Amino acid sequence: MSINTLDDVEFGENLPAFQPDTSLANVKRFAVAAGWNTPRFTDHEAARREGLPGALVPGIMSQGFLSAMIHRWAPSAEVRLVDTIFRAPCVVDETYHINGVVTDIDEEAGEVEIDLTVTNDAQETRVFGTAKVLIQGTD
Repeated sequence: MSINTLDDVEFGENLPAFQPDTSLANVKRFAVAAGWNTPRFTDHEAARREGLPGALVPGIMSQGFLSAMIHRWAPSAEVRLVDTIFRAPCVVDETYHINGVVTDIDEEAGEVEIDLTVTNDAQETRVFGTAKVLIQGTD
């Protein structure tokens, strides 16, 4: 169900999860567009030579995936803040799950707080954080 107004939001609601495209080709497109066309994001072997586990998904790209999940759930929402903590790297070409759950609804301000996670197939949390989202109007 798409969220259109604050009345549509339920405390404890899980946002529809999705698996982002973390392929090398997609991450490279992002890195080039962001001006970060460096081997740590675009070349597994070069990243390993730097001591990394492989090419990395840029943190700002992970934040973009989290924002995309919010907009899939509430297309007209205004994402005011995405505050994240990066616990471990997200490696390119691995599968990740983007998740969120509503943890607070401020009816007076029209603001919703969402806890966010990026997990891998081993259920390890790689990124977690909080979003503050403005959803105007009521039914």
